[in-house]
Amino acid sequence: MVERRQPAVAVVIPTLAGSDALVECLEGLERQIWTDFETIVVDNSGAAKAEGLMPSSARVRVIANDRNVGFGAAINQGWRTSAAEFLAPINDDAVPDPAWLDQLVAAMKGNERVGMCASRVLLSGTGLVDSAGMLIAADASSKQRGHREAAAAYDQPAEVLLPSGSAALYRRAMLEQIGGFAEEFFLYCEDTDLGLRGRWAGWECRYVPGAVVEHRYSHSTGRASALKAYYVERNRLYTAVRNLPLGALCTVPFASAVRYLWHGWFLLTGRGAAAEFAAGDGAWRLGWFVLKAWTATLVRLPRLLKERRAIRATARLSPGEFVRLLRRHSISLRQVAGL
Repeated sequence: MVERRQPAVAVVIPTLAGSDALVECLEGLERQIWTDFETIVVDNSGAAKAEGLMPSSARVRVIANDRNVGFGAAINQGWRTSAAEFLAPINDDAVPDPAWLDQLVAAMKGNERVGMCASRVLLSGTGLVDSAGMLIAADASSKQRGHREAAAAYDQPAEVLLPSGSAALYRRAMLEQIGGFAEEFFLYCEDTDLGLRGRWAGWECRYVPGAVVEHRYSHSTGRASALKAYYVERNRLYTAVRNLPLGALCTVPFASAVRYLWHGWFLLTGRGAAAEFAAGDGAWRLGWFVLKAWTATLVRLPRLLKERRAIRATARLSPGEFVRLLRRHSISLRQVAGL
């Protein structure tokens, strides 16, 4: 029997809704110039919602879960069922340009130290940037580089800290070295944690402006939902404990307090995510989610510290080098609160 050759790229799409947005994503993948890939749809709906939406293509297959296992776990599922050299996660509400994979693979193959590539992700139908890589603040909050700025301002390749998991490319060799997405995060910030672990291990990240994706921002969970408020805050703290050097980690409570003050100011002036959330769920609930996130982190602290030691075991950068890397790709706490 002839053994089927493994494709070079495994494109993994976690999905909950199984909606028309997923169909558009799959249609965009069918138009790719680079054709040496397979598409793995991981259906987290628990109701096989994606089953009837699949195109008649030999390169598309579905993994149907009986429950929502989370974003990172879904990507890990797809990755583990493939032997592809590269992993390309993409959100089910993102539509890739025909040159998306071609551009990403070319950038990855051009330098063996590149373990991650970031796409130019655009806010669908606006001509504005969703992300051109990611930035990080002093409290370990991560935000999209160039968010809501003109796409033309981000038309040059560059080194960036890490990619947004909404549309990225990862090298299998890096993932095998550091492990896949942290499944305990469930939703949000798992791409930041993975990217930081890759940087600790000495891998580089390139921004590839020719790899364009149109993204319906927070289409599945909402831009400022209760679900997002809790998981972003909790997973920010998980990321900090797991990845920040000790000196930077000790400043996180103080940096967090500064960001909370900025959120309060923007809440009073009707700006930023805090104001958007308060308009729908009430300002008092923000405080509850903050308290709940810190409590969850303290409960899990022994496990997080154990994971922190494991991450350091693969480190090729010194703490000083890592801090300098973070500073080169930083965003202010005020900017974080205002987005």
